[in-house]
Amino acid sequence: MSMTITEALAEVKTIGKRLAKKKEGVMQYLARDSRVKDPLEREGGSVEYIKKERQAISDLEKRVVNIRTAITKSNLETVLAINGTSMSVFEWLTWRREVSENSKSFVTGMRQGIIGLREKITKEGKKMVTSDADADITRGDAVVHIDEKALLDEAEKLEITLGDLDGKLSLLNATTLINV
Repeated sequence: MSMTITEALAEVKTIGKRLAKKKEGVMQYLARDSRVKDPLEREGGSVEYIKKERQAISDLEKRVVNIRTAITKSNLETVLAINGTSMSVFEWLTWRREVSENSKSFVTGMRQGIIGLREKITKEGKKMVTSDADADITRGDAVVHIDEKALLDEAEKLEITLGDLDGKLSLLNATTLINV
């Protein structure tokens, strides 16, 4: 069966809700007082109901695995170019989930560190310079070991990349067909 990744992801979400309801239903009929008549006797009894529902649960769980596997295969094979960098969708998703936030935090931390240092140095009547040659040793100027403009550009590029990634992934998910 062929469907878009967006449809597949929606189905996984729906299956999750169905699984929760089926499991809840099974739990209601696990045992009963022997003095009470089996409420599912007409439908074959609680034992048969539980058996059928557990099989349905197993089938739905297999469906989720099959859908996720098809999505992963597609994500491994589909290459996406963003901001001059080409990676598979799987790699982009991994980058976004495991790398991007730490990169953003690191760049932001460096920028804030420089800003804080600049405030401190300025209050003390010192300067921030880019090389030892420009520093006044007697005054104790601060030598910055990173290109601040490049750091700003890096922060902006990260934001643009994340924004572009979200947009392109949404479009790709809506148009990429997988077979499940």
